[in-house]
Amino acid sequence: MAVTRVTAGTTAGVTGGPATSSAHRTTTGAATTTTATATAATRRTSLLVTLLLGGLTAVPPLSMDMYLPALPEVTRSLHASAATVQLTLTTCLAGMALGQLVVGPMSDRWGRRRPLLTGLAIYVVATALCAFAPTIELLVACRLVQGLAGAASIVIARAVARDLYDGVALARFFSTLMLISGVAPIVAPLIGGQVLRVTDWRGVFVVLTVLGLLLTAVVWVKLPETLAPADRHDGGVGEALGSMRRLLADRVFTGYMLVGGFAFASLFAYVSASPFVMQEIYGASPQTFSLLFGLNSVGLIAMGQINGKVLVGRVRLDKVLGLGLAVVVVAAIALLLMSTGVFGEVGLVPVAAALFVLMSAMGITMPNTQTLALVRTRHAAGSASALLGTTSFLVGAVATPLVGVAGEDTAVPMAVVQLVAALVALGCFLGMCRPWNGRTDLKGGGI
Repeated sequence: MAVTRVTAGTTAGVTGGPATSSAHRTTTGAATTTTATATAATRRTSLLVTLLLGGLTAVPPLSMDMYLPALPEVTRSLHASAATVQLTLTTCLAGMALGQLVVGPMSDRWGRRRPLLTGLAIYVVATALCAFAPTIELLVACRLVQGLAGAASIVIARAVARDLYDGVALARFFSTLMLISGVAPIVAPLIGGQVLRVTDWRGVFVVLTVLGLLLTAVVWVKLPETLAPADRHDGGVGEALGSMRRLLADRVFTGYMLVGGFAFASLFAYVSASPFVMQEIYGASPQTFSLLFGLNSVGLIAMGQINGKVLVGRVRLDKVLGLGLAVVVVAAIALLLMSTGVFGEVGLVPVAAALFVLMSAMGITMPNTQTLALVRTRHAAGSASALLGTTSFLVGAVATPLVGVAGEDTAVPMAVVQLVAALVALGCFLGMCRPWNGRTDLKGGGI
């Protein structure tokens, strides 16, 4: 029995390995039939599934960005230095990066529901402990656990999407998912600021705890298992490492993984440097910066929707991805030329326009990169999702501090990091994915 996936107007079967006995075949066949039925029912409630998976992918940005307005208050409340309080961000980010490497293979072995529910439960407990942490040391430790557990939401959300959809349908789903998950970084600081108007920094973690409980309840009730027993891995750590090794040995998958990682680095450079660049160098007020930041996010989301509703199914995904990477490179070059004074003194408007173009291009770059990587996996979507997520987080984390290496009086480091990251991404795409051969676009693999 095969678990059917939604494709571009067709269904694609995914069949497990041979059974060892008639009884085993009967048991596995019945379990697989149950999973296939649940999968079909899940697809029929596609709006609810999209909202739920979007909520799961929003957990990391909510955990990070809702907390940002509270940093000065945490410094005073726990009598800690600013550098020590910054560790609460670093450890959470590191936990989310490394946790994906653990949770992804677990979901390939035990299915999606059990690791997801376990991760969400631990996330809720760790977040509640953050709210009552009496010292900065305990807060840092709890934030690490929060990040490790929160990784389950984003990595398994991608794996569930791969279980349910394939090919063009997967690309369209990721573009729709971006509409929901893309809103989270915009509204999270606003929510955090409003929470701080009625309570202190601990109230932010109380809100996150409640959100975690709600997500856990909805997953428990509404999200069935999407990975059939026949498609699971029976091995332990060795099998998980073997799956990742086989994925990394696939040149095309690794190419898309690196493309996504370095494109994410360009995005991270923008997020970390743009508040300083636009306010301190180009004179934008905090209100103007917030407006421009939101406008750029709207551009990213809008292009994601154009990608899913207009381009997917009409234009090859690798061609769309190549166009997106080329636009990012051109925008980064324009930013570097403006930052170095080649065009003379430029104001805020040209810089904001270049950043808008760069961010909008990410709306067709990120979902198509994930789609083209995941369609090359068949029985290891969890491990593949983990590698994609961890690479993006780690490369982005490395790129973030580089934007400030030249001090506070120039935007050159941000533009250089963005350009170098975009050029490396484009180079990996052309050199490793080889889109010109016509054989890499939406061609499923057997890993």
